[in-house]
Amino acid sequence: MKKMLSLLIVAVLAFTMAACASPAAPAGGDAIKVDVFWYTFGDTYLTGVRTAMENELNGLDNITYTMHDCEEDQATQTQKVETAITQGTDLLIVNIVTTGSEEAAQNICDLAKANDLPIVFFNREVSDNVINSYENACFVGTDADEAGYMQGQAAAEFLLLEGNEKYDLNGDGQISYIMFRGEHGNAEAFGRTLYSVTEANRLLEESGLVLVPSPANETSTQYDDDGISNYFLYGNWSAANAAELMRTALTANNLDDGSIELILANNDDQALGAIEAMNEEGYNTGVADAGYIPVFGVDATAVAMEAITAGKMTGTVLQDGPAMAGCIVGLAKNIAEGKPLADGTEDMNVDEGVFKIRIPYAIVK
Repeated sequence: MKKMLSLLIVAVLAFTMAACASPAAPAGGDAIKVDVFWYTFGDTYLTGVRTAMENELNGLDNITYTMHDCEEDQATQTQKVETAITQGTDLLIVNIVTTGSEEAAQNICDLAKANDLPIVFFNREVSDNVINSYENACFVGTDADEAGYMQGQAAAEFLLLEGNEKYDLNGDGQISYIMFRGEHGNAEAFGRTLYSVTEANRLLEESGLVLVPSPANETSTQYDDDGISNYFLYGNWSAANAAELMRTALTANNLDDGSIELILANNDDQALGAIEAMNEEGYNTGVADAGYIPVFGVDATAVAMEAITAGKMTGTVLQDGPAMAGCIVGLAKNIAEGKPLADGTEDMNVDEGVFKIRIPYAIVK
C-alpha cells in the first residue's frame, strides 16, 4: 500500500511539473482548445481577418477553436473570457473592446496569468505595461502611426500629379478636407487622424498647396488632450455613421465650391459611407465626367478595392489581414506543439523591450 502511495505521489508530482513547464501543450497528442474573442463580428476589416484565421485553423488537427462575438461590450468580453477559462481553454486570443483604458486589458491579462494561460492580444492596441506584466502575453498588430503617414503620402502624391490641381476647386491653394475619425482613445484612430494631415502637408509644402479643415467638420474642445486637431466627423469606424454625417454636412456645404475638396477616413468603411452620401449628389459615381472628390481610407477591404477599381474611391492603405491572421495562427501552433509562445519570432518586426509584433502597411491606389 505504501509503495502504491509513493508511486502515486511521484506520478502526481511529475504531472504537476510538466504542466508548469508547458501549461498549454496538448496531452498525449490531443488538440488544444483556442478561444478567440472579437470586439465585434460587424467590422468589415476584422471579418476578413477572421475568415483568414478560420481558413488556416481548419487545416490543423492539433487545434480546436471557438470564435466569440463580444458585440462591442467590454463586460460581455470579460465574462466570455472567464467562462472559457472555467470550461478549459488552452490559449486566449483577444481583440480587446475597450482600447482607451488600460484597466480592461490588464484585467484580462491578469486572468490569463492567474490560470497559467498564454494570451495573444491583437489588432486593437493594448499598452506596453499590460504585455510586460506577463511573460506569456504578446500583441499582434500594426504601427498605428504608419497608416497615418502612408495615407498622408498617398493624398499628397495624388494632388501633385499633373492636372490634379483641378481638385483645388476654388483655386485658393487650400485643400479643404473632411476627416472621418474612428473610436476615441483608439491608438489607430489617433495615429491616422494626426499623421495623415501632417505628412500630406509636409510633402505638399513646396507645391504651395496645404490641407486645411473643411467647415463641414465638427469642432470640439473635448479631445484637446489627445494632441489631435479637433476638426473631424466622428464616424466611429462605421459606414452607416459616416454616410449620415456626410449627408448632414452636405445640407450646409457644397461639393463644387471648395468647401469640401478631400475626404480622409480612418478606415475604408467610413470612406465608403462618405461616398454613398456623395453618390446621392451625383459625385463619385464612377461615371465619366461626373463630379469627383478624392477619398482615401485605410484597410484595403475587398469592397474598398472594388470602389477604387470602379473610379469611386481614390486610394487606401493596406492593413494586411491574412498576414495578421497567419502570425496569430503561428503563435497558436507554438502552444499546440508545446513550444514557447515567442518561438520563431526572431526575424519578425518586434518592438524593442516589449513583445509586440508589427504587421507592415502598404499604400494602395
